Amino acid sequence: MSSKGPPKGGPKTRAVSAVAVIEYRPHIPRCLPVGAHLECADNTGAKLLKLVGVIGYKGRLKRIPSAAIGDMVVVSVRRGIAELRGQVMHAVIVRQKKPYRRADGTWVCFEDNAAVLLTPEGDLRGTEIRGSVAMEAAERWPRIAALAGMIV
Repeated sequence: MSSKGPPKGGPKTRAVSAVAVIEYRPHIPRCLPVGAHLECADNTGAKLLKLVGVIGYKGRLKRIPSAAIGDMVVVSVRRGIAELRGQVMHAVIVRQKKPYRRADGTWVCFEDNAAVLLTPEGDLRGTEIRGSVAMEAAERWPRIAALAGMIV
């Protein structure tokens, strides 16, 4: 007799891993469609990124996939050092221009749209993050929070 889930009366797991926290995602407007340009906020050598795809996005037929703060995306390096230019990589969005409202009633927006490059496993490629990082991205990605200089 095999059981499909945890034993009855056993502890419920929080969907938390060292890579990303997948338990609660606040409602943030998805304002970065496929094709959007993002600044690279780390020290990997990339300067400008183009959003190619959104990981985990489930949408309607013919609707352009879009992403928001904290989402893992697939990007192509448009400007930067020669070794990175043209490569397709994973990234997490840490800033967006579109204002969004937090649960406490405050409105937040940033000067630019920015992302941080990751490996497919979720490890950071760079060793430092330039500029501020949204609190929603830092809560969802603990490794980004550890490297962030300023969390807003």
